[in-house]
Amino acid sequence: MKIHITSLVLLLLTSFTVLAQQQVKVACVGNSITQGPGRDHPDSYPLQLQELLGKDYLVKNFGVSGRTLLKNGDFPYWNEPQFEEVKAFFPEILIIKLGTNDSKPQNWKFKDEFKNDYIALVNTIKESMPENGRVYICIPVPVAKDNWGINEKVMVEDIKPLLLEIAVSTQANLIDLHTPLSMHPELLPDGVHPNKEGLGIMAKTIASEISNHATKE
Repeated sequence: MKIHITSLVLLLLTSFTVLAQQQVKVACVGNSITQGPGRDHPDSYPLQLQELLGKDYLVKNFGVSGRTLLKNGDFPYWNEPQFEEVKAFFPEILIIKLGTNDSKPQNWKFKDEFKNDYIALVNTIKESMPENGRVYICIPVPVAKDNWGINEKVMVEDIKPLLLEIAVSTQANLIDLHTPLSMHPELLPDGVHPNKEGLGIMAKTIASEISNHATKE
């Protein structure tokens, strides 16, 4: 009887291991809008994305509040442990939503470095991805009200065009998170951070892009 129970336990553990190996790993890189109320909070967009994509995917939140894409920004994402954790995760899908904090005056004075730094970030993480891995660059959500130095004009007139160029240079896919929320400023109570409903719109937009690509493959 003990032998049968042991065999059953081993079979279950093997099944769980195989399932985990078959899941498509999705890494969400970003600032406080990605981190949300907490990396493990169900309201965060990555966890809402997990619910939408289902058990065939494993979505992990690597967002860090207040971080910049710029290496010379006040709080570069490059210096965070999550940057190394993303690479160690070996994602098959990479979603990057950075740039909001870069629009602050103390950071955007290094705007000439933004494109090269972004391309370097993508290429660095791609070294830990399979050859057929997919990268998604997000056009950040709108700034409904300038706050903490975060500037909508810089986001729209400077950063957005650069993101379009970066996507071409890195052969990444673009996800527009600005348009779906631009008509709903009430979903960004402090002008910058989406509430649960706004984060849900982000998750649905991203899930739709991922599902569309999966269907075409």
